[in-house]
Amino acid sequence: MALVNVIRGDRIDGAPINVRTPFIRVPMWMALTWWTVKALARLVVVLVRFWYITAPAAFFGWLYLEWGWAGPVGFVGGLVAILGGWAAVHRGSFLRVAWYPVLALVRAWSYRRNWHAAMATAKLAVSFDSHTVLPVLKRVRCAAGVDVVTVRMVTGQIPDDFAKASERFAHTFGVRQVKAEPGPRPDLVLLTLMRGDPLAKVVRPMPVPAVPEFTGLPIGRQEDGDTYPLRLYGTQILVVGATNAGKGSVIWSLVRSLASGVGTGLVQIWGLDPKGGMELGIGAPMFARFACKDYAAMCELIEEAASLARERAGKLRGKARQHTPTPAEPLVVLVVDELANLTAYLTDRQLKDRIKAALSIVLSQGRAVGVHVVAAIQDPRKEVLPFRDLFPTRIGLRLSEPAQVDLVLGEGMRDRGALCDRIPQNLPGVGYVVLDGNPTPMRVRFSYLADDEIRDMARTYGRLRVIDGEILDGAA
Repeated sequence: MALVNVIRGDRIDGAPINVRTPFIRVPMWMALTWWTVKALARLVVVLVRFWYITAPAAFFGWLYLEWGWAGPVGFVGGLVAILGGWAAVHRGSFLRVAWYPVLALVRAWSYRRNWHAAMATAKLAVSFDSHTVLPVLKRVRCAAGVDVVTVRMVTGQIPDDFAKASERFAHTFGVRQVKAEPGPRPDLVLLTLMRGDPLAKVVRPMPVPAVPEFTGLPIGRQEDGDTYPLRLYGTQILVVGATNAGKGSVIWSLVRSLASGVGTGLVQIWGLDPKGGMELGIGAPMFARFACKDYAAMCELIEEAASLARERAGKLRGKARQHTPTPAEPLVVLVVDELANLTAYLTDRQLKDRIKAALSIVLSQGRAVGVHVVAAIQDPRKEVLPFRDLFPTRIGLRLSEPAQVDLVLGEGMRDRGALCDRIPQNLPGVGYVVLDGNPTPMRVRFSYLADDEIRDMARTYGRLRVIDGEILDGAA
C-alpha cells in the first residue's frame, strides 16, 4: 500500500500536497525478461514492417551460408538473365508484371519521406484535438512516365483541395505536373504525377477508319500513349487557342477520321473559312459545301444547317431521340475556322445578327439530329462568343493568360491540371480536352497533317459540290 508523506510545517490552505510515489521492488530476472520480450516484439514489428528489406537480406544470407559467394552471385546473375530475356521477348508483360510493381515500391518509399512536409506546406495537414492528422498515402501505381498515388483524405476534405495544391506537389516531388481527380470511393483522391512528357514528339496522322466511329474518332495521342478517341456523336466541339497553337491540327485530324464516311456519303462536311481559305482551302474537296470569300454565302450556309436541324427534328419527333446517319440522311459537320470573324468582327450588323441566330439554333438543336459544329477561335471572351456554353466539348490549346483557361474549359479546370497557359510554343497541337460533366481534363496531342497529306486525302475522299454558294459543274 502506498504511503502519503505530507511535508512537515504549517499547513497552508490550497497548497499542493507532496505525494511520494509507491516504490515496488522487482526481481532482476523479471526485469530482464520483460526487457527481452519487449525488444523481441519491437524486432518482429520492424522485420514485418520492412519485409522488402529484411526478407531479401535473410535470403541472401542463407545463400551465402550454404554456398559462399557463389550462391548470391549465381542467383543474381540467373535472375538478370531471366528478366532480360523476358523483357526482350515480351516487353509489355515484363513492364506490367515485374518492373512497374517494383518501381512502385521504390516510389512509394520516396513519396513517404516527403509526405509530411508536402501535406503541411500545402495546408492539407489538419489539427484536431491537439493532434496533427495527415491524409494517408494508400497506394502507388506506376506506368510509363506516370505515377498514380491513391490518397485517403482527412474527414472534411474534398478532391478540389488537392487540385488547388497541385503545383506545390509538382515542385515538392520533382515532377512535371500533378493532377487530382476523385477516387473510386468518396474518401479517396487520385494524384496523377507526370514525370516525363510522352507528347513531346509530333503525332503522325492516324489511319483512316474503314467506317467512322462517331462515338470515338481517333484524332491524337493522350498522355498514357493510347490513341485519343474524340466523341462527335451528340455534342458540339469548340477549339480555342492562340496563334500557331495548333487549331489546324485538331480540325484536320477530325476531318481525316471522317474521311471514309465522306467518300461513301455517310458524312457531309461543310466548311467555312472567313480568312479567305488560308486554312481550309488546301483540303476544300473534303467539304460538300465550302465558303471562304462571301460572308453572305457563309450566312446562308449556316442558315441552311439550321433549317436542316429543324426539319430533321420534325421528322424524328415521337420516333427517335437521336439521329442515325445514312447516305440518304448523312451526318453533317459544320467546320468553322476563326468563328470570331462571323460573330464579333463582321461589320455588317444585319448579317452578323442572322449568323448568330442561325448558329444558336444549330448549337442548341443540332446535336440530336446529326448536325454538328466544330468551331475554332482565338478569343474566348463572352462578347466575342456569346454562346460559348452551348459547346459541351471544349478543347483548350496554348492560351495567353491563366484566366483564359477557366474561361474556356470551365471553372476550376486550371486547378485540376489544365495548364493551357504553360504549353510551350514548340508544342503545337498539344491541348486539354474537357467533356461536359467530366471534371478531369485530358491532355492530348493532336496529329499533324502536312500539306501534301491533306491534298492526298482530298483527292482520295473529296466530294466538293458547292463553293461560295455556286454549284460546281458535274455536281449532283
